[in-house]
Amino acid sequence: MLSEPNLVVGYNVVKGFLNIIINNELIINRLNDVIKNDLGTISEKIGALPKSSEQPILVEYSSPNTNKPLHLGHIRNNLLGYSISQILKANGQKVVKVKQGFSKAEAEKESGLMKEAQQMLQKWEAGDADTIALWERMNAWVYDGFAITYTKLGVDFDKIYYESQTYLLGKSIVEDGLNRGILFRKSDNSVWIDLKAEGLDEKLLLRADGTSVYMTQDLGTAVMRFSEFNFKSLIFVVGNEQDYHFKVLFLVLKKLGYAWAENLYHLSYNMVDLPSGKMKSREGTVVDADELIDEMVSEARKLTIELGKLEDFHSEEALNLYKMLGMGVFKYFILNVEPEQTMLFNPDESIDFNGNPGPFIQYTHARIVSVMRKASTQPDMAGFLKFDLNTIVELQTKERDLIKTLIRFPEVIQDAAAKLSPAVIANYIYELVKTYNQFYHDHAIVDGDHVQTSLFRLKISAECAHVIAGGMTLLGIESPERM
Repeated sequence: MLSEPNLVVGYNVVKGFLNIIINNELIINRLNDVIKNDLGTISEKIGALPKSSEQPILVEYSSPNTNKPLHLGHIRNNLLGYSISQILKANGQKVVKVKQGFSKAEAEKESGLMKEAQQMLQKWEAGDADTIALWERMNAWVYDGFAITYTKLGVDFDKIYYESQTYLLGKSIVEDGLNRGILFRKSDNSVWIDLKAEGLDEKLLLRADGTSVYMTQDLGTAVMRFSEFNFKSLIFVVGNEQDYHFKVLFLVLKKLGYAWAENLYHLSYNMVDLPSGKMKSREGTVVDADELIDEMVSEARKLTIELGKLEDFHSEEALNLYKMLGMGVFKYFILNVEPEQTMLFNPDESIDFNGNPGPFIQYTHARIVSVMRKASTQPDMAGFLKFDLNTIVELQTKERDLIKTLIRFPEVIQDAAAKLSPAVIANYIYELVKTYNQFYHDHAIVDGDHVQTSLFRLKISAECAHVIAGGMTLLGIESPERM
């Protein structure tokens, strides 16, 4: 029986630090294991169809108010929700991406216009045909516009819930809680829950006129989702301005006896601020989502043309590249920041293409693919993908560094899922690309005088390309094969 190779083959002390030298054979063996089980299979994992009996994780994101345009804050929400869904899928979870469609406005202020809106809300809940027809027509305009923006962002949903489908269930849940003495009715006929003992406040669940509020609808939606999916957990990707709302929602569900409320989680992310402060729709200080997306693509086109490297690209291929680069720089700008951190965006300054890691990562991927493409035309190099890495005994320092970074990829995906943070992936891919470029700078990848070494370096280069493309896919970013 063959014995396992020794883990440590040497050590040295430099300036008081102990450097342990790991056996090259073990490093290569670990890389082979990772290649076999993890590298280059992200697309397969996130596209796989899990067993229908498996309990899913539901991820809710993008629940914009239909009375307001989509802006930069909504973009952060959408990109976070979509990327987290991708990361959970890559960890083998069954994921259902859900969206809450806010279909009608809350009308609580005592202005004449708001009183009129409240009357329309009463008619809506009473099923008045004219009111519902107007509501459906106006919402159709809004949702058609939202769909265009979602397509530009590259995000999608598996299921959309509308308040019109859930508010009645929410009202029945409130009535049941009232009958069981968990809730109480005030003298004006409104229904409340008292959460002062839990350090919160009293919360309105039904207005005096019997119409529902957001909390009523959220109760109905949560119960409907569990009834439909029997979910393992439900993650709400919603900004930190709604922290109190979700504390109340989860607590109300627990008090009403829903044991699965323990499996609800609010991924609270911070806002995107402007130099002047928070974005405010009513004051017109928002960054329009569609305008910003178009600006990024336009800027990518301008800079790419200035570099003059697209002479052999046909028009459609060039347009696709502009979109990849524009959305790549934009998405990376958003996702490499931890969700809990506030982002500052200056609308008077374009996102810097030169200083942003997104295009740098995309360019490195294209560079590796180019090297592989050229090598595949050389008889001695064409079979590099089947090369046995174990035939190489000695490793150069930059080769070891690159392999050690590569083999961390599965752990990074697990860490990103545990933290629900795309930034973990974004920062790792940037680190990998920097390490690869150091390796590329110090060593010739293809050298006709050293065929075995070239095959080895081509093989690990190919695995780097797999990881870069796979990691960027988890961020919703495409990796061009030439640029």
